[in-house]
Amino acid sequence: MNVVITGAAGGLGRAMANECGRRGYNMFLTDVNGNGLLSIQRGLERQFGVTVATKACDLTDPDSVDEMLAVIDQNGIRFDMLLNIAGLDFEGGFMERERERVVKIVTLNDAATLRITHAILERRRQGGHFIAVFVSSLASMFPMPLKATYAASKRFLLDFATSLRQELKDQDANVLALCPGGMVTRDDTIEAIAAQGFWGDVTTNPLELVARKTLDRALSGKAIYVPGGLNRVLSFAGKLIPRSLVAAVIHWRWNQTQEKWLKKENCMAR
Repeated sequence: MNVVITGAAGGLGRAMANECGRRGYNMFLTDVNGNGLLSIQRGLERQFGVTVATKACDLTDPDSVDEMLAVIDQNGIRFDMLLNIAGLDFEGGFMERERERVVKIVTLNDAATLRITHAILERRRQGGHFIAVFVSSLASMFPMPLKATYAASKRFLLDFATSLRQELKDQDANVLALCPGGMVTRDDTIEAIAAQGFWGDVTTNPLELVARKTLDRALSGKAIYVPGGLNRVLSFAGKLIPRSLVAAVIHWRWNQTQEKWLKKENCMAR
């Protein structure tokens, strides 16, 4: 099986690559972090004996994507699976962040994901089963004041994945939307989870477990995966409670959390 993984040098991307390697899959890894890709490539090939190709790429830049696709086409690679992992978020209210940083969330999470998905679907193996995974978020299921752009960008991915799944249903393809809670991927993520206290701890998902169960569910034809029992309860409750009330409660909760976290961040910066 040939698998494309975007954002492969990050926490979840690396966990997905390790899980694919454990299963004996060959991989094409991409990320903006070229040095990180080479390190992962060597580790995967040494540990699992799989074939791993890499190409540093800025998915928000069409020219950079075209350069990566040219490498794929020159080598005649065709794919059986796409894991759309690349994404980002910036903490803080909408007007508390620079305009272009807010726009960048949508540019990477949504526009770049559409760009690479379209390209890889054109390069899927003919006559074989194809799987696409989109990393949405538990946040996609709620209106999220103080994380409004991020949550909305992830809602787009959830709805898009659901729609694309239906479009590809008769083409021997499956599309799964992964909707995790918190995940320990970077130092700032760890700090944000810690600032949430109890709720941060109980809604956080171990990367290795998420990677393994995501692939299991994608291979078995599932449509949505929300890791963690409590997270599944929260996602269900979000469908029953009026969205205006959900927004008010989340704003109250996140306002406290972000004040604590951003205050600590500012103190460390001095």
